[in-house]
Amino acid sequence: MRLGVVDVGANTLNLLVTDSCGVAPLPVYARKLRTGVSARLKPGGAVSRAGRQRVVAAVTQAVKEGRRAGVDEVFAYATAVIRDAPNRDQVLKDVESATGLRLGVLTGVEEARLTFLAARRWLGWRAGSMLIADIGGGSVELAVGPDRLPDEALSLPLGARELTRGFLRDGDPPSEHAVRVLRRHVREQVDQVAARSWWRSADTAVGTSKTFQQLARLTGAAPLRRGPFVTRLLRRRDLRPWIDRLAGAPVRRRARFPGVSMHRASQILAGSIVAYELMGGLGIDYLQICPWALREGILLSRLEGDTPPLGVRWTPWEMLAVPPDGWPGSAFLDRGRSTA
Repeated sequence: MRLGVVDVGANTLNLLVTDSCGVAPLPVYARKLRTGVSARLKPGGAVSRAGRQRVVAAVTQAVKEGRRAGVDEVFAYATAVIRDAPNRDQVLKDVESATGLRLGVLTGVEEARLTFLAARRWLGWRAGSMLIADIGGGSVELAVGPDRLPDEALSLPLGARELTRGFLRDGDPPSEHAVRVLRRHVREQVDQVAARSWWRSADTAVGTSKTFQQLARLTGAAPLRRGPFVTRLLRRRDLRPWIDRLAGAPVRRRARFPGVSMHRASQILAGSIVAYELMGGLGIDYLQICPWALREGILLSRLEGDTPPLGVRWTPWEMLAVPPDGWPGSAFLDRGRSTA
């Protein structure tokens, strides 16, 4: 059976197509489409008309490519930037009207549980009790436990994109005062987690998400071209001097640092602060980087027979309606333009 996952994020849509072999999702096709939703938010977080059009165009393209790739079923969801938008229902309605595909929304706790499953299957039982951390654009997910699924999971409002928008907008680079205020805010949030006892049972600390991967590369881990089976670590002591370097560099210079992509350069400083304070607050000297995360957790959950989270479903591909070639929405991807 060929399964697809459509992940609609703040800046990109990721399409992942896999063949099932036993209980391992084997990737056969992947595509990334730019949406730029985060740059098309109104005050208060609503997605503008231009942003909605770009989401519809990207999902339409993903449906076409998934059909060409022979997908049997698809799981499609929107991440925090749409999930938390005041006009979320309008975004979901626009996509469904154009494609027949209803984007689901996962809660932060559901994301944490699925990401934990992916890390467990990647690292195996030798990892013992695991603590996983995932820094997204809108939130940070944490989960811990010795089994297939975590005993405890939670989501914190410490996403790198949202912290950047809320604290680091007074200059490029931001002022020292803004950075200090952000660090104090993150530390206060982490202290609330550190006061609990459940995270102390972990034998292995794991970092997932692009933010952790980029921070590991920044601090000396092997580049991604070396493949997924190379052990990569993020050490807290190596991260500290990079916070100062990132804080003192404008966005364009950050994008030239090892492992930092241009579209993430603006939020990598906030991500580094979250990672550093989180590791410090939880007493973690280093994290092992796991290349599998939420998308793989979704696929594994399907292959292992779990019930989908409430409000999200696997959709047979033949139920989807694909607009014909030349549909006007394709222009938003082809030319990278949008209307007001």
